[in-house]
Amino acid sequence: MLLTASLLCLTVCSQIQAQDQASLRRSDDPAGRCHYTFTVASPEESSCPGGSTSRGTMDDFQSRLTLLESLVSQLIAGSTGDGVRVKDEEHPQEAHSRVAGERKQLQQDKELLNRQVQELQRRLQELSQEADGLRQKPCRETPPPSEGTRHEAGPVSDPSLDYGNSGYQEMKAELMEVSAAHFFPEGNLNFTGCGEIVSVGDPVMHRKADSITGKYGVWMQDPDPPGPQYTNTTVWRINAVGKDVRQLFAYEDMDQLSKGFPMKVLILPEPVESTGAALYRGSLYYQKRLSRTLIRYDLASESVASRSDLPDAGFHGQFPYSWGGYTDIDLAVDERGLWAIYSTAKAKGAIIISQLDPDSLEVRKSWETDIRKRTVANAFMACGRLHTVASYTATDTTINFVFDTATGVRRAVAVPFRNRYHYNSMVDYNRSQRKLFAWDNFHMVTYDVKMGGAGS
Repeated sequence: MLLTASLLCLTVCSQIQAQDQASLRRSDDPAGRCHYTFTVASPEESSCPGGSTSRGTMDDFQSRLTLLESLVSQLIAGSTGDGVRVKDEEHPQEAHSRVAGERKQLQQDKELLNRQVQELQRRLQELSQEADGLRQKPCRETPPPSEGTRHEAGPVSDPSLDYGNSGYQEMKAELMEVSAAHFFPEGNLNFTGCGEIVSVGDPVMHRKADSITGKYGVWMQDPDPPGPQYTNTTVWRINAVGKDVRQLFAYEDMDQLSKGFPMKVLILPEPVESTGAALYRGSLYYQKRLSRTLIRYDLASESVASRSDLPDAGFHGQFPYSWGGYTDIDLAVDERGLWAIYSTAKAKGAIIISQLDPDSLEVRKSWETDIRKRTVANAFMACGRLHTVASYTATDTTINFVFDTATGVRRAVAVPFRNRYHYNSMVDYNRSQRKLFAWDNFHMVTYDVKMGGAGS
């Protein structure tokens, strides 16, 4: 055994000496054991036998490694894809909720459109009936003149003959901005101090409402206050936006209104409907919400003094002005007292003017006009005459009709009128100041008016 090892060592040593490239390398393996490695270059073979096989094995190993890397990549991508699929499983639930919400919204829109279509069909039927009536009676009949008065027929081209075409009336009023003075003889007066309005000044702004509830409203001063508690300088204001409007703000004067300092806030016993309230002889007159009931509220005692239903009056959107706002019943005060401006189903939307008893609210006398309430933006009484405003949004519009209760005659006029803030929801006349009070898109404004004749 020892001899064999010696021979092997001698053989190796001789080969090392014979070959320049022979080498001996000693190293430890991972287990700590010593390994001797002899390396000798072959003098005859340029390559080892089976080298191609080794290279093939190496190539095979390389391809397997590539395949393994590909599989690992696929596994990584697969886990990410699973995550996406989980999200995809959640996404249909969110999509279902969204689709359900959109379906509900579409259903609500459909119901709203159906109601609008029904309303348009109703109005179309009403206008068709009116058109048939006009074809049968091409000449409009006016009430016979009372004794001692002169009958005045409207012009043949009167735009009111086209009752349903409010756009035409508004356009006509805005284009025909001619002076109205020639319509009114200087001596056409029914009582001392009154004439017919021949001009309206530019609006003067006193205050702008500071919340959405003041988008539209009503404000006023009492032309004939009965006692010292409140005077004709006291300013009253109601913000009309809301379902339960009850607050009545009192300001000592215009200066305190402009500063926003009310001296008192009264809570009304019944909610107010829209912008048709009026102030007269120490009482607030207004329409109870969702009804045709008129209420007289005494400011001194802060209690309801009387109430009464306005017979057959439309309410809550049946016969409003063109701007809407449930303005079916509009109360007004002038030199002749307390008035109600409204319409009924029997009148088919034509404006009715009724003079009211200021204590009991009973109707004393009524006049039916041929002015369609939906085709005018606002109306007010002055000197016993109804005046209508053509547009609530146009900057330059007109007072387009005047109906005189003394003669029963309606005239088409064109007195220039400005809506400076483009949404005029209330116009009332104050007889003691000879001014118009208006609420124009949050802004409380007044207009000076000039009357023909002795009232100038």
